Amino acid sequence: MAKTERLTVDLAKYPDLVVIYLGMKVNSLRGVGTVMKMGPQISRSVEAKPDGLLLHEGFLFSLFPLHVGMRQYWRDYPSLEAWTRTLPHQKWWKDFLKNPAGTGFWHEAYTACGAMEAVYDNMNIRPGFAAFADVVPARGPMFGARTRLGMSGQAPVGPLPEKEFYSQEK
Repeated sequence: MAKTERLTVDLAKYPDLVVIYLGMKVNSLRGVGTVMKMGPQISRSVEAKPDGLLLHEGFLFSLFPLHVGMRQYWRDYPSLEAWTRTLPHQKWWKDFLKNPAGTGFWHEAYTACGAMEAVYDNMNIRPGFAAFADVVPARGPMFGARTRLGMSGQAPVGPLPEKEFYSQEK
């Protein structure tokens, strides 16, 4: 019988660790181009080594329909939140919210303290939490990740404030 080497990790140095899963799914033919364009852009942003990003891993959920994803480990939520408010992420998010270009997007975040949150935009399937939990509109306190995580403090202004985002519905 082969001996199995079994390891674990000591996360004591990372008391505020945040793990975030993100996915982009093609909803129409146009979305294939959108996803293919994002790949190199994401790679360049990871190569820039944003402060607080400990690890980035990409993966494939499905080929048909094309559904790609990534998992990122961040030192803490403030570093993740700060990065989302800078370029290139800020532009990507604003562009997507104004025009998803044939794709759906989602993320789920998990913190070392046990808080979890998620958002699903233009998803014609229900992945992750949305597959079993009640789904509610991302409005008011549910609009931003900081409040969905139950964190105190004022969130930095996002790329597209809630009022501006929902004014597009008219």
